Amino acid sequence: MRIWSLHPKYLDAKGLVALWRETLLARNVLENKTKGYRYHPQLKRFKESDYPLDAINYYLTVIYDEAVSRNYNFNQNKIGRSITNSKIPVTKGQVQYEFDHLLGKLKTRDHERYSLFSKIEEPDLHSLFFKVEGTPESWERIIENKD
Repeated sequence: MRIWSLHPKYLDAKGLVALWRETLLARNVLENKTKGYRYHPQLKRFKESDYPLDAINYYLTVIYDEAVSRNYNFNQNKIGRSITNSKIPVTKGQVQYEFDHLLGKLKTRDHERYSLFSKIEEPDLHSLFFKVEGTPESWERIIENKD
């Protein structure tokens, strides 16, 4: 499971669909509707937010908006209500790690997208997050790119 801090506009089709499905699963975890993934490290920041379900529903809304902009057919009815405007901090190191990780995926799956985004120095974040100083988050499982 990967719930990106990056704006979903950077994801290829496969990545965007996976993010939608994984975030729906994450919401089920937060709602105690599933036994799996309860301790998944990617959920820590949502669990620690003031309103975890509102946060994940807002996160889904941004994914849905990106899908609509690409003429994908995601089901808006799967998004719950979000009434908070709380933001979640994410470290600069985490953002850089995620962007490098995504570029590695795009390099093999979608070279056109890779070429388009590989020159970006500061990627946009999903609007749920705001950047703070720091190294990759303690919950991140670092995977070395094999370039």
